[in-house]
Amino acid sequence: MTGNTIAVNDVDLTDLDVFERHEAWTRLDVLRHEAPVHWNPEPAPNSGFWSVTRHRDIVAIDRDTETFTSSRFVNLEEIDDDLIEIRRSILETDGIRHRALRKLLQRDFGGQTLKRYEEFLRSLTHATVDAALRKTEFDFVQEISADFPIQVLARMLDVPEEDTGQLIDWGNRLIGNTDPDYADILLEDEGSEKFKHLPFRSPAAVELFEYGRELARRRRGGDGDDLISKLVNRVPSDGRSLTATEFDNNFLLLVVAGNETTRHTISHSMLALLRNPDQLALLQSRPDLIPTAVEEMLRWATPVYHFRRTATRDVELHGRHIRRGDKVVMWFASGNRDEEVFDDPYAFDVTRYPNDHVTFGKGGPHFCLGNNLARMEVRLMFETLLPRLKKIELAGEVTRVRSNFVNGIKKFPVRVTTH
Repeated sequence: MTGNTIAVNDVDLTDLDVFERHEAWTRLDVLRHEAPVHWNPEPAPNSGFWSVTRHRDIVAIDRDTETFTSSRFVNLEEIDDDLIEIRRSILETDGIRHRALRKLLQRDFGGQTLKRYEEFLRSLTHATVDAALRKTEFDFVQEISADFPIQVLARMLDVPEEDTGQLIDWGNRLIGNTDPDYADILLEDEGSEKFKHLPFRSPAAVELFEYGRELARRRRGGDGDDLISKLVNRVPSDGRSLTATEFDNNFLLLVVAGNETTRHTISHSMLALLRNPDQLALLQSRPDLIPTAVEEMLRWATPVYHFRRTATRDVELHGRHIRRGDKVVMWFASGNRDEEVFDDPYAFDVTRYPNDHVTFGKGGPHFCLGNNLARMEVRLMFETLLPRLKKIELAGEVTRVRSNFVNGIKKFPVRVTTH
């Protein structure tokens, strides 16, 4: 556990500077130990939220979609009623429609399907690593963490390799809507009001929508096996084809979710190995441990700090009265450091087993659809990269995304010596 010097009433999880400085962990520890269900006020026009920080409570909420719905959106931003349908994706859908949309793509992300592509994905990994290691100094995020997942996603969407840089840029601008280095306009700025009909209130969504619509136009009516073709040509099991708006929002989700989270997991994991050279040496000498290490990497990185639900009825939790309509935020980052579940949770231990992390959620209907792909990408990256590294060290300052939603690394300069 990190040092506990902060009073419960001084914890404010809307303070983005705390997250950018990587200091949120102390605040989460305080809440988990002293106030596992804690009311956090927010600046207007938002109304505040309940922070839930213990592993077992996060699991219970994630599984109970009748009491804690995703249909009122899953980020802290509160969406006007007349904009909800315009901005809804599979993430903000429950019940029959959610199951139908999920089933539409579930087979493509299943373990058996992905096994057929493993050697092809391994070749993409080698291409990324080979290109990066031609240099002795480079930015790990740019050359490795960001490059590999977007190359995989480009193949699944069947888009040109030369478009991958633009896809990364769109993802940065969307998910980084609270970071001045990324955002076209910051979420908290008054000017974001005119973009409130767009995901993340980001003008980048318009550009990504236009890109996706052109791809959909070309694929509609064809027999392609890529994800875009399936979105536009398959009819979900509830018999309702995707509307144009549903296609826009779910295409955007694929681009963001298929790129950002795996990228940040790879970055955090390499940084952890660099700072724990005994663990790096262990994996290099025992590559058979890498599949086990992947689960620790996912726990350690927790690339998404939180997801929100909304209470559908009044409910009591740890003596606190949650009212119907209140926002309830599951802090996955805290659940992944819960001492009741993980021995010595602030130790990066590649042999940790079992590893009951909540990085993908936990058993609920919104359990991350891409979990098998993410696991495979992380495993292939470290199976490919670690044997090549004789030495790796920092070559500058590590900088982080200014966000309490995505736990991301922006810059990670390294100096390497290879075998």
